[in-house]
Parts: sequence; structure tokens; C-alpha cells
Amino acid sequence: MAEIKSHEFEIFLQKSARNYRIFVIYGPDRGLVSERAGQLAGKTGVALDDPFSLTKLDIGDLQKDPGRLVDEVQSIGLFGGEKLIWIRGAANEKYLVDSLALLAEKPLEAAYLIVEAGDLKKGSPLRKAAEAARSVMTIPSYADDSRALNGLIDVELGAESLGITPAARQALLALIGGDRIASRNEVRKLALYCRGLDTIEEHHVNEIIGDASAISIDDAVDAILSGDLNGFLHAMQKISSSKTAIFLVLQACLRQFQLLDMMRAEMEEKRVQAPQVMQTMGRHLHFRRKPIIEQALRNWSAESIARESNRLQTAILQSRRRQALEDSIAMQTLLSTTLQSGRKSA
Repeated sequence: MAEIKSHEFEIFLQKSARNYRIFVIYGPDRGLVSERAGQLAGKTGVALDDPFSLTKLDIGDLQKDPGRLVDEVQSIGLFGGEKLIWIRGAANEKYLVDSLALLAEKPLEAAYLIVEAGDLKKGSPLRKAAEAARSVMTIPSYADDSRALNGLIDVELGAESLGITPAARQALLALIGGDRIASRNEVRKLALYCRGLDTIEEHHVNEIIGDASAISIDDAVDAILSGDLNGFLHAMQKISSSKTAIFLVLQACLRQFQLLDMMRAEMEEKRVQAPQVMQTMGRHLHFRRKPIIEQALRNWSAESIARESNRLQTAILQSRRRQALEDSIAMQTLLSTTLQSGRKSA
């Protein structure tokens, strides 16, 4: 088993990252997952500006061609040299798990593989497969604690030779922390706003910093399932401002409906109610989310869940084929799902 704890990443990056060629990075903080993937990519030595050396794929690309990952890793580059295959948006897709298990059987010779995944629960197929392979480094990425956030503030403000008062620091800490990229962008925005000053005061923070503390795709999905239109729009605004891809919300929503589909089938097969199913198939869910999922099970029939899952799958396919319209397709689809949830809750 090759695994580190979330707070051990910086030491691993500096001392041991070059000892591995396959990385699975997962966690609820998608900004931190993405940032760490970028840092690992830089350590590989592969030219990230060379399209013949770097191949970036969304998990949807592999869905259409399940064998592509193995082919990409094992193929020889056009001009020789080492390659990096970078997968984004992974969850527990069987074709990815199977490919990872196959690639982990023997050391890669001329390629690196980085997989960015969401919040994988203990025992989930992708995490289980990665943790079981010695050649795969599994890296959890959880929301920053106060020490990490203080370090982030010091680094970004130090680059601009800016000091910060204790009161301003506390005000800033209260407004960041939900997503690493969003937090870093907010601190950089503050540094730019205060460039030329010696010290940042509390009023500077209040004037320029937005609330980046609760940016979460789960918040958007929960609002969709609850039919909370205002909550959905607010969550999407935060996600957009954090530069998080809206496509990830679409993908997360589909996974939630797939879970609802399995739960609904269990309810009908065993003739049990939503609370009983939640006790078995919903044990991995955060306690805050359980009432929302339970209510969705009551509101959505098996047929309507299947229809909505198909609609979400179609939207994902369209967004991949027409990437220029990706945000519009995702937003329109998710808004429609939110309105349907609201009507079913009424």
C-alpha cells in the first residue's frame, strides 16, 4: 500500500514524488486536488506545453473508449521521450478501475499517469484499487485547516511584501477555506487590491474579499435535489467565481441520480421505506446530506429518476461534443432539474 496523509503532501512532493509514476488524488476540495495534480505534473519533467507529451482527458472521454487509457499509457510518443496522461473528473467508473489495476501490475517505463478524483469514500472501488497497488501513490486532499490557510496567506502576501494585521487575518480566515484554488485567488485579489501599501487592515478585507469558505459542488447538488432555486443560483455563482468547471457539477449530479436509482430499486425490491435504505446504502453520506437524499427518494419515482439520469447523460455527451457551449448546456440542464425537484417537493 502506498498512501500519504493529506498534510504530508508537501514533504512527499519534494522528497519522494519521483519514485512513483501513477498518482490518484482525491478529496472533497476539488481546488486542492487540481492544484496538487498540477504540482505533481511539474515534478515529472514532462513538457506540459507539448501536446505530443501531455494528454489531458476527462473521464467522459474514457466512457466512450474504455481501452483508451491503457493504449495511451503504453503507446510510444511520436518523438520519443516520456509522456504524461492526466485524467480529470474521475469517480468509481469500472473501466477506469480495471485499467488502473492492469497498469499497476508492472512498472511504467516511459509514462506517468495522474488521476484527479472526487471525494472517494473508504472502500470505494477506485480508492480500494489504488491503495492496494504498491506502484500507485494515493493522495487524499481535504479542506485546508487553519495552519494551511495561514501558510497560504503568508506565501501570497509575502510575494507582494505585504503585512497583515491580526484582525485582518482573522477576517480573511473566516472568508476562505472551502476550496484551495478559490482561496488562493481571493488572497491574490486582496494582494493586488492592496499593492503599494505596507499593511493590510481589516477594512481592506471587508471591501474586496468574497465568501469563498463554502464553495462546494455538493452544495449545488443538494440545492438541485431540494428544488432550492435561490440556493442553486448562489452555489453556482460561487463555483463560477472560483474557476471550478461547471461540467463537474453536471457530472456530480448524474452520480447522485445514479445513487438514487440504486436506492429506489432497493426500496421496491425489498419493499422498504427510504429511512431503511438510507441506513444501508447511505451510510457513507455526510450526515448533513442524508435528509436531502431521503426526501429526494420520496419525491422522485423510479421512472422519473431514470428519465432524469438519461437527460443528464445526454447533456454530458453534448457538452463534450460542443465544448464551446459546455457552460450553457450544463447550466440549462441543471436549472431544469432544480425546477423539477421544486415541483415534486411542492
